[in-house]
Amino acid sequence: MTWNVWWRFGDRWRERQIGIAASLAAHRPDIVGLQESWSARESSQAAVLAAPLGLHSVFGGPSLPDLPDPPESDDHDGVGLGLAILSRWPIRHSWTHRLPSSRAERPVALVAAVDHPDGVLHVVCACAEYHAHLAEDHLAQTRELARLVTDLSTRDGALPVLLVGDLNAGPDTPEIEALTAGDAVTDAWTRRGGGDGDGVTLSAAHPDAPLGAVKQLNRRIDYVMFRPSIGGSTPKVTHAAVLDEPLNGLYPSDHFPVVVDLAW
Repeated sequence: MTWNVWWRFGDRWRERQIGIAASLAAHRPDIVGLQESWSARESSQAAVLAAPLGLHSVFGGPSLPDLPDPPESDDHDGVGLGLAILSRWPIRHSWTHRLPSSRAERPVALVAAVDHPDGVLHVVCACAEYHAHLAEDHLAQTRELARLVTDLSTRDGALPVLLVGDLNAGPDTPEIEALTAGDAVTDAWTRRGGGDGDGVTLSAAHPDAPLGAVKQLNRRIDYVMFRPSIGGSTPKVTHAAVLDEPLNGLYPSDHFPVVVDLAW
C-alpha cells in the first residue's frame, strides 16, 4: 500500500488517523509507504499505526511539503513531516537518500532493507516535488529515483525492489516516463490483474481537494512500482485498487491510497 496521509493538516486530523488505522487493519498490507507522515517528540505516526498490527516501522525526513510557519495550532508545534515505511517483516536497517532540489532543505527518499523470508526486500518511499516553478527539480528527482532503484536491484538477492510514493505526476508525464522508460521501473497499475479505471488518487471531487494543484488534480499521482533484481523474476500483479470511499463519513486523507497485490 502507498498513501499520502496529509500530515496533521485540516481540523480533524485525529479523526482522520482513526480512519487510516482502520484501513490498515481492514486490508492488512505487508508493506506500507506513507508520505506526509508526522513525527513528534514522543512518537511517530508510523509507530502509532504499526504497533496494534504487529508491524515494524521506520520514519525519515525531511520531505515535502513545507510545514506551516508559524505553526497554525498547538498540534503543529514541534511536529516534523516525513516519510514512513511499515512492514510485516523486520527491517534490518534503513537510510535516507537525498534527492536533487533547489530548495534550502533538500527532500529525501526513505529506503528500508526488509528481512523478507526469501531474502532482503528493498523498499523505497518518496514524495516528489509539486511546485510548477520547480519542474526541473521534479524531473531530476524521478530520474534520481530511477537510478536509486536500479542500483538497489544489482545487489545480492532475488527479490524485486519496490518504489512506493506520491510522485506528483500523472502516468503520461515526463517525470513518470523518466522512471518507466525501457521498463527500468514498472508501474504496477499498468500491469494489474484487477482494478478499474484510471485510478485517480487526487480528485477534485474530494471535499478537501487542493484545487490549486492543477497539474495533479484528477490524476493518478500515487504509485506502487517495482524493478526485478538481477537474476530475479518479475513480480506478477494480481490485483490493484484505489480505496476512494470515506469511512464513517470522513475521508482519512486528501489522497486516496493505492493497494497492489504482487506475487513472485
